[in-house]
Amino acid sequence: MLMAPLTAFYRMTRGAFANEEDVARKPVEERKKLLRNHPDVERVRRCHQNDIETIIPFVLVGLLYALTGPVLSTALLHFRIFAGSRICHTIAYLFSLPQPSRGLSWVIGLLVNFSMSYSVLRSVFYL
Repeated sequence: MLMAPLTAFYRMTRGAFANEEDVARKPVEERKKLLRNHPDVERVRRCHQNDIETIIPFVLVGLLYALTGPVLSTALLHFRIFAGSRICHTIAYLFSLPQPSRGLSWVIGLLVNFSMSYSVLRSVFYL
């Protein structure tokens, strides 16, 4: 939930806006300078995009998983590992930590999704 405000903060502090309406009240010459990309803004924006691409499937699979009636401790372990992996991924992305820190945290979250998906499919098809 902090990525959107963080993106806005970086856009304002770095003076890098994406849309004409964001700088409409500025003089014409200043508008041209403000309508640009900045590496810091793009890094935060990509991190936010990655969160959206990863967290939405987790919520959907997690809901289905919870509806299968898993053991509470197992469900909590899945949810906590995923949350921890996303927090680590965000920190690694925002602070440009060397690989494989970001990649490993992403893979851990993906494995949690696969584990819950397998459990859901196993419950549905009685595997």
